[in-house]
Amino acid sequence: MYAIVEIAGKQFRVEKNMVVKVPYLNRPEGEKVDFDRVLLLHGEEGVKIGRPSLEGARVVAEVVENGRDKKVLVFKKKRRKGYRVLRGHRQHFTRVRIQDIVVK
Repeated sequence: MYAIVEIAGKQFRVEKNMVVKVPYLNRPEGEKVDFDRVLLLHGEEGVKIGRPSLEGARVVAEVVENGRDKKVLVFKKKRRKGYRVLRGHRQHFTRVRIQDIVVK
């Protein structure tokens, strides 16, 4: 059984006991999180598609880790003008472990 769930504006394909890296959720490690925006559900009964989301379906997950990604360098340059700027950015993320997919 798997589900397509929307987490923080992005869509993820999740299964039970799967660890997923999602955008930062501002939750402490060890806390349980429910995601109720389930867009698609594939199970023994077949495929259920929500319009836009399924009623009564939710995904239960636990926050495993909060962290920061690798640095992304942003380099700007205008030729023949002597203008060069180098900036770095590290995006925050949350890693969650999917515990269960609940369907009512």
